[in-house]
Amino acid sequence: MEIINLTRNQPSIVNIKTSFILNFQYSKDIWILNCSQGCQHLMERRNLRINQISNIILTENHIDNISGLLGLLSSLSLINRKKRINIYVSKGIEKYIILGKRYAKTNFRYCIYMYILKTGLIVKNQDYQIYTFNNKLNFEFLLTEKNKFGKFKLYKAQKFRFPVGPIYGKLKNGCSFLLPDGIIIDGHKFTKLHKSGTKKSILSNKYHNRNNVEINHKSKIIEYRFIV
Repeated sequence: MEIINLTRNQPSIVNIKTSFILNFQYSKDIWILNCSQGCQHLMERRNLRINQISNIILTENHIDNISGLLGLLSSLSLINRKKRINIYVSKGIEKYIILGKRYAKTNFRYCIYMYILKTGLIVKNQDYQIYTFNNKLNFEFLLTEKNKFGKFKLYKAQKFRFPVGPIYGKLKNGCSFLLPDGIIIDGHKFTKLHKSGTKKSILSNKYHNRNNVEINHKSKIIEYRFIV
């Protein structure tokens, strides 16, 4: 996964909002967090196809976060996109899109599914997931990578004469078994070292309470936006 900042080239302003994308090269999938003005042009400069965008997450309904949204949605319609797109927002953004379509006298060729942000898991793929936490006036986001299990030691399972089938998958996932003679089979000993998934925090305020600190423990900060 590649994290690309879409506002780095803009003038440095103290209270500028941050827009960036999560580019999953292997699955050719793109998630975009906040649509700043001109974000699609910056994507074009980096040879990223806007048609690969599947999820748009807006951290808050601020003009710096949504100024490029209608332009992006219109561009997707112009390239004859058919695949649905998911937008995760707080309440109120649907009226902004409806009024924008009415003003531009246009309709989109694809379906837009809107989801209201609330605490919990909002979007995931085979390797990553994003959780959101309601922090009274705004939302905090946590990007986590799934744990990767080590390579299964097939020769060792065959040595114990385990039957081929679902039991191999359970051993690979670290499950343990208690045999009738009292011997415990530890699944972790049938795989190579596991790799723990990483955590990355998307913060929206420099002041945090105890709940924020616990949620973001041992995570890397990829956005820190000062509110003035």
